[in-house]
Amino acid sequence: MTSRKPAPSRVLRHLSVVAESTRVGAYRGSITGVKVDKMSVSFEAALGDEIRRAARAAGAGLSSWLAQAAAARLRADALREFLESWETAEGGLTPDELARAEAELGLRADEPAA
Repeated sequence: MTSRKPAPSRVLRHLSVVAESTRVGAYRGSITGVKVDKMSVSFEAALGDEIRRAARAAGAGLSSWLAQAAAARLRADALREFLESWETAEGGLTPDELARAEAELGLRADEPAA
């Protein structure tokens, strides 16, 4: 019988990300009691249009939509980094482990995750 590896679900507990600006002169204040860091960002016009459309379709404000997108990217990057270090230390996942994860998540290896 093979030894059991630590559960990758443990990773999710370690994925809280705190982003803090260190720019000199960055605005920090609060909007309705929530601390904010106001930033100015630039996009190509077509991308900006798509972002605005996506925010409207989601029923979210532009800042909220961008914050959610950034948070999702930070979580994905943290998860990727953790899994890379975990696989280096523990070895890659076996085909059986991958099949179990796919079944639990309702995915197939040839389908991208949503």
